Amino acid sequence: MNLELIGALKELEKERGISKELLMDAIETAIVSAYKKNYGASSSSSVRVEFNQQTGDIRVYSRRVVVEEVEDDTVEISLEEARELDASCQVGDVVEREVTPANFGRIAAQTAKQVVIQKIREAERSIVYDVYSNREGDVVTGTIQRADHRQALVDLGDVEAVLPASEMIPGEAYRPHQKLRFYINEVRQTSRGPQIFLSRTHPGLLRALFELEVPEIQSGEVEIKSVAREAGNRSKVAVYSRDPDIDPVGACVGARGSRVQAVVAELGSERIDVVQWEKDVREFVKNALSPAKVLYVVIDEAEKVAHTVVPDDQLSLAIGKEGQNARLAARLTGWRIDIKSEAQAAELGLQEEFLAQIAREESRDLGVDEEEILQPAEPELEEVEPAEVVEIEVEEEMEEAAPAAAAGTVETEPEAEAKPVKVAAAPKTQPAQPVSVPDLASLTNISKRKSWEERFGRFETPAAPEPEPQEKQETAKPKKKKEKVITDLSQLDSINFNFEEEE
Repeated sequence: MNLELIGALKELEKERGISKELLMDAIETAIVSAYKKNYGASSSSSVRVEFNQQTGDIRVYSRRVVVEEVEDDTVEISLEEARELDASCQVGDVVEREVTPANFGRIAAQTAKQVVIQKIREAERSIVYDVYSNREGDVVTGTIQRADHRQALVDLGDVEAVLPASEMIPGEAYRPHQKLRFYINEVRQTSRGPQIFLSRTHPGLLRALFELEVPEIQSGEVEIKSVAREAGNRSKVAVYSRDPDIDPVGACVGARGSRVQAVVAELGSERIDVVQWEKDVREFVKNALSPAKVLYVVIDEAEKVAHTVVPDDQLSLAIGKEGQNARLAARLTGWRIDIKSEAQAAELGLQEEFLAQIAREESRDLGVDEEEILQPAEPELEEVEPAEVVEIEVEEEMEEAAPAAAAGTVETEPEAEAKPVKVAAAPKTQPAQPVSVPDLASLTNISKRKSWEERFGRFETPAAPEPEPQEKQETAKPKKKKEKVITDLSQLDSINFNFEEEE
């Protein structure tokens, strides 16, 4: 029978992963407890159990201290009785004597069995705690066993975990035997054993799902810098690529959005925005506020506030529904974000502050004074030589012909002799003098509007052509007479066919 016990301990070690030595210690404790129950409460302090691992024999030894006068015979023994057992005993020595009960009985065996089962459970719980305490922050796949409005019980295979109502995605339904992925939020050691608390709303779940779906993140070429999440509604993820040839946003989105759609399906159709992380805070804030277009950002490092300016028609898009887009962008960047429209920014003078901030940074980088960058460079004017004025002397005949040409009586000569051209200095400009109305009218050379006949002459209509002689008219081809075709039968009464005249 004892050999069968050794074999059972070996099977438990294989199946449950509990060492045989631990089980043997549990059995020894159970036998001591059974002996205490049957042979007195104070005897447990003076009992030792020996378990032979080879043969499986169990022996119980009573331990008593050697004294001169015995007051409690369960824990003390006189010197004379001790020397009967061992002649070399002295006062103060501990003498052991085998007291294995001949009729250990059914009660002692049942007590030992209960203690062994309890020790096995405690060993399993300690193993589970050791395993899952090192897995906090990991993602596991579990099966829903039971769910109500307070919590959901999830089977992880070797242990049962708890999903509290505060860690459930709003609006998500949990059905029995449904398989989902969970984030291990916390592992506690309680009196009932280790208790594992799961989460479906933790940002770490979103990060872990991207690591599972994107090979570039697993290899370390693409890194997730920060995650901001409002579970069940919308999330933002900032990614960065160590390799300049890899687009981090494209790697996370995948071909036709296949990778990000797999994550969205796991989280219950949650909207996910993947943005590129930038070292420059201004650029990072611009990316975080997407899909809104940001014109410029003013950074206040003392208060850690980013003042952003967006077009007037995109102010509501930048803020988002109930401020969701701005709230997620602030969590993603770690900066407080103040969003203004162009009209509001013009009133507050944010554009001048932005230009001053840019000039301050450029002066710091270039080692130049800030005023030199802000002051616009004056354009260099080239010296232009004074233009020479050319004065042309026109013949008196051409001057006399000018008023005549205005009257319409100019006669052009076939050839005009060219006169020499004289170059003279530009005359000095004189102050303009007022011109009277009659003089202004005489300058126009228009005295009276002429009639059409005076300007263009009389127009005579050509005479009608004379009729051709009779001979030519007869030679012309006779025209064919068009025959009448009856298209409407109602017109038969109005047509005279002249049938009576022929008779």
